[in-house]
Amino acid sequence: MPTSIDPLPGENEIECARCGAIFHYELTRCPQCGINIYEPEDEARRSRLADETSPGGKIARFFRRLFGEPHLADELFQSSLDQAALYNDLVRKTGSDSAVANRLIDFERGLNPQQTRAQWIKNAILRWEHDNRSQ
Repeated sequence: MPTSIDPLPGENEIECARCGAIFHYELTRCPQCGINIYEPEDEARRSRLADETSPGGKIARFFRRLFGEPHLADELFQSSLDQAALYNDLVRKTGSDSAVANRLIDFERGLNPQQTRAQWIKNAILRWEHDNRSQ
């Protein structure tokens, strides 16, 4: 009988020591936290330096560009991950009906075509919550 409700890594999968994400063993970076699985201490130091607002983060990004080093996963994918989380929230609110969620997003796109998809999803969530609040 399993002692955990979390799934164990499969035959071709490994678990990130930093965040616990499970991913394919051929990847060199964790898709969730972006740490390099072969040099985790160096990557952890870099992630601390990569704070967007700190001068150290700006310097670290400059040197990464200068030496052609890869970007941190958070820098590249954070907006996509945030958008996916918003979309999943909207789908959950609509009772797992993605067709309804997509229609709500399309409605918001028609109202404000200059906005981003993330903003359309946020507006759709707000409209859904407003229209479906308990009276």
